[in-house]
Amino acid sequence: MRRSLPGLFAFALVGLAGCVDKADLPRPVAQGDPARGLDVIRQVGCAACHAIPGVAWPEGRSAGALAGFGARPLIAGRLPNQPDVLVRWLIDAPSLDAGTAMPPMPLTQAQARDVAAYLYELDDD
Repeated sequence: MRRSLPGLFAFALVGLAGCVDKADLPRPVAQGDPARGLDVIRQVGCAACHAIPGVAWPEGRSAGALAGFGARPLIAGRLPNQPDVLVRWLIDAPSLDAGTAMPPMPLTQAQARDVAAYLYELDDD
């Protein structure tokens, strides 16, 4: 049994490392342009549901406010806040979480990357 304790300890350390808050790590979005992302957010109407810094009107209250989004470890409190997951979420959230109230959005991959780049700049609450 002694031989398995070091292995178990190493396994536990690796497992705990996966739980470390990685919110402060940079999240580059390949080919994403934050300025274009803000334009897309305004055009698509994301602020009808979300309060979004940089969008004065409307100021939606039916979904979570997005101030500080870049510092959050999770998307919608459920999914890892990583660029590839966020892009998929922005395009078709119900495909990742059938229980979400967020509908599929009429975004191209390029538009979703731009929106993600903008959201990752929102790191101050």
